Amino acid sequence: MTNLRMCYQTIEFGKIDIHLCTLRNKQEFHDPEGIAEKLGISSASWPIFGIVWPSSLVLAHHMFDYDIGAKRVLEIGCGTALSSLLLNKQHIDITATDYHPEVESFLNRNTELNGNDRIPFERTSWADNNDSLGRFDLIIGSDLLYEEEHIELLSGFIRAHSNPVCEVIIVDPGRGRKNKLAKSLLEFGYIPSFSKPENTDYLDSDFKGHILKFLRLE
Repeated sequence: MTNLRMCYQTIEFGKIDIHLCTLRNKQEFHDPEGIAEKLGISSASWPIFGIVWPSSLVLAHHMFDYDIGAKRVLEIGCGTALSSLLLNKQHIDITATDYHPEVESFLNRNTELNGNDRIPFERTSWADNNDSLGRFDLIIGSDLLYEEEHIELLSGFIRAHSNPVCEVIIVDPGRGRKNKLAKSLLEFGYIPSFSKPENTDYLDSDFKGHILKFLRLE
C-alpha cells in the first residue's frame, strides 16, 4: 500500500465513530506483481474496492439500529467494509469477504485504527465452492449487481452460505437487476421485499436505489 495515496475520514453513527483509511480517489492503482490482473481485475476496476460508495453508507446506517442479536453475519463484496467495522464495534459476530486481493490489508488496518479485534476475512469469489466461510443467519452487502452474470453467481453463493433460517439485506443503487435477483432467490425459498431508505441526509445527493430484503424461514 506504500505507493498508494490514501485519505482518512471519520463517519458517525450516533455516538459511534468509525475511522477509515481509504484510497484518495478512483484513479489510484498499484498492482506491481500483477496479482489483481491474474484474478481478472482490470486497472480501471482496481480502485473500486477502496472507495466509500453511497450504497455502502446506506447499508451501514441501516445496520446501525438493526436488531441482530446473536446472529452470525456475513458481509459479501465488503470493499471498505464499513458495515463490518461498525458491527464489529458493536460486538456483533461479523465475517467479511471480497474478491479483491488488497481488501484484507485495508480491513486489518482499519480494524486496528478503530481499536477493535480483527474481523475474520476470506478472499473468495462467488464462483468458488471450496471456501471455509461456513453458514450464516444474516448476509449483507451493497452495490453487488454490476453485471448480468452476477445474479446467478450471487444467488448460488448466498444459498451455499445460508442457514436454513436466514435473512439477506442488499443495498442496490438502482442497477436494474433487483427483480431478477429476487426471482433467482425465490427459487431457494427467499421471500423478497424492497424499500427506500428512510433518511439519507448523510449523502451528498438523492439515493435512487433500494434496500433489498430476502427472508427464508425454513
